[in-house]
Amino acid sequence: MHLLNLGILAHVDAGKTSLTERLLHTVGITDEIGSVDAGSTRTDTLALERRRGITIKSAVVSFAIDDDTVNLIDTPGHPDFIAEVERVLGVLDGAVLVVSAVEGVQAQTRILMRTLQRLHIPTLLFVNKIDRRGADIDGVLRAISQRLTPAVVPMGTTGAAGTRDAWFRPGLDAGVLDVLAEHDDELLAAWVEGSAMSHTTLRAALTAQTRQTLVHPVYFGSAITGAGVDALVTGLKELLPPADGDPGGPVSGTVFKVERGPAGEKVAYARMFSGTLHTRDRIPVSDGGQEGRITAISVFDQGTDARADAVQAGRIARLWGLADVRIGDALGEPRKAYEHFFAPPTLETVVVPGPGTDGRKLHLALTRLAEQDPLIDLRHDEVRQETAVSLYGEVQKEVVQATLAEEFGLEVTFRETTTICIERPAGSGAAVEFNKKDDNPFLATVGLRVDPAPIGSGIGFRLEVELGSMPYAFFKAVEDTVRETLGQGLHGWQVADCTVTMTHSGYSPRQSHAHQGFDKSMSSTGADFRGVTPLVLVEALRRAGTQVYEPMHRFRLEAPADTLGALLPVLAALRAVARTTETRGAGCVLEGDVPAGRVHELEQRLPGLTRGESELESAFDHYAPVTHGRVPERPRTDHNPLNRKEYLLNVTRRVGS
Repeated sequence: MHLLNLGILAHVDAGKTSLTERLLHTVGITDEIGSVDAGSTRTDTLALERRRGITIKSAVVSFAIDDDTVNLIDTPGHPDFIAEVERVLGVLDGAVLVVSAVEGVQAQTRILMRTLQRLHIPTLLFVNKIDRRGADIDGVLRAISQRLTPAVVPMGTTGAAGTRDAWFRPGLDAGVLDVLAEHDDELLAAWVEGSAMSHTTLRAALTAQTRQTLVHPVYFGSAITGAGVDALVTGLKELLPPADGDPGGPVSGTVFKVERGPAGEKVAYARMFSGTLHTRDRIPVSDGGQEGRITAISVFDQGTDARADAVQAGRIARLWGLADVRIGDALGEPRKAYEHFFAPPTLETVVVPGPGTDGRKLHLALTRLAEQDPLIDLRHDEVRQETAVSLYGEVQKEVVQATLAEEFGLEVTFRETTTICIERPAGSGAAVEFNKKDDNPFLATVGLRVDPAPIGSGIGFRLEVELGSMPYAFFKAVEDTVRETLGQGLHGWQVADCTVTMTHSGYSPRQSHAHQGFDKSMSSTGADFRGVTPLVLVEALRRAGTQVYEPMHRFRLEAPADTLGALLPVLAALRAVARTTETRGAGCVLEGDVPAGRVHELEQRLPGLTRGESELESAFDHYAPVTHGRVPERPRTDHNPLNRKEYLLNVTRRVGS
């Protein structure tokens, strides 16, 4: 028996969830096909998903193809929920990327395909909606070759496209040899000599190259009528690689989803890559940190999940008992570091409690939501008693609002969405505070130097003092506090791409009075180093100076050529810069950069400017210095080490010694 962990991905409205429902019906899991419009799908279980007709949370269902078991993961298509897609990618053996025969290759389609290729996930393409009016089989296949990958193999022919009688007949045409020969010397020689190749040989080569992600088979059909779905099921079984892993090896798994059970307990969804995990096992969670004890296991089988005593390598399971587990955690031996495949969110908004909504309950509820989404960042301001959440787009507001109301009984609204910027050091700067000197109330000496680092390098921490010059715990307190303090730079934004070097260190050794115990007033503690470090670091930053950078999206805009005159002034007003402009017959393609905070407005204005005939694709690309208007500031949520008097009042309740 083989096992396949399969992801279904697509641009929103391409028919991904409908295809999932059709697959479940085709293999005998459901008697009736769930409808997105009727809100009766098997995988969209949230009330908001059923109301909006979109997938928000990934869902796992299982079915059999002959003797093989498929764990199918339905993922969201809307770009606002890309975090749900990200966490699934690391546990897949293969994927089906759904493309609409009417809308064709869309913005999210390209982003998903690039990511699948970068991660070397074997992928089949399914061109859906061939029964819809406007279906353009040749045009979509041409767009796939031009905009996704030229290494595509049509898996059959279609007829009656654009009608309810549309059909798909599987079969390989002569052109398959042209594609396969590029990656196979034997086939290339046969192609050069004009020799005929048997169907068996071609099929074996196609399977091998699909599993190596060298080529991508393309199926055509309709999730509504079922055309082409049987052929796709056959392709899943024959072309995609089965899950591997040694059930007898060391236990190793990855958590890709966390939800709360009826009693509020955490339930972790995990893919096992090696070993066998049993109930009552104690297992290290995340890089050998805390241990968790498995209290219950359920594995997916025949359309649902059922309780089991163990889960083996290759399978996906739901696990109970891991109270501190988070998305991306490794179970047992770490397989690889959890990676972010997509850009972080670039927008944020403040959540405003409605009448009668308890602020503490709201903060707890938002914390639980953040547990389920590794790309949601919460910023809580104790002074203003406000919590801000990061976002990918405006649709997420509605989801957060509905989730808080339906799952927690909390009514909220939101402030205006703002852009999340970053700060980078403009130069180098250093500062030092000496133990028992000047007005330093902390029994600690800390000196720090801040230097710019290459873009994308993150935060580095180094020592220019001897590691043995004081207890290691004090060095650790300084490093941890440095990383925490850099979350808010001179203008309130996270500081990125810099190296912080510790240049001075010193402490007061442990002392005690006669016949008495340890005296904190005479001896250094970790709290002293945690207290003085922010003062030193922000002073070093102040001397270095920081530059605020705003997130920029790379955009690709297709529009009628005769609308270019109206488009360009609007793009300029939104500070979008077209780097290239290409005319293609009656249409034109513009590519360039636009501030992330102006993308939503651009999306709203395009239909009126282009008679509804434009297509915009945008994705985060880089950060650019803010060179216009006022430098954006973000309210601080810490004790404000920029103001020494205020900071010391907050931290020590006194100024000086």
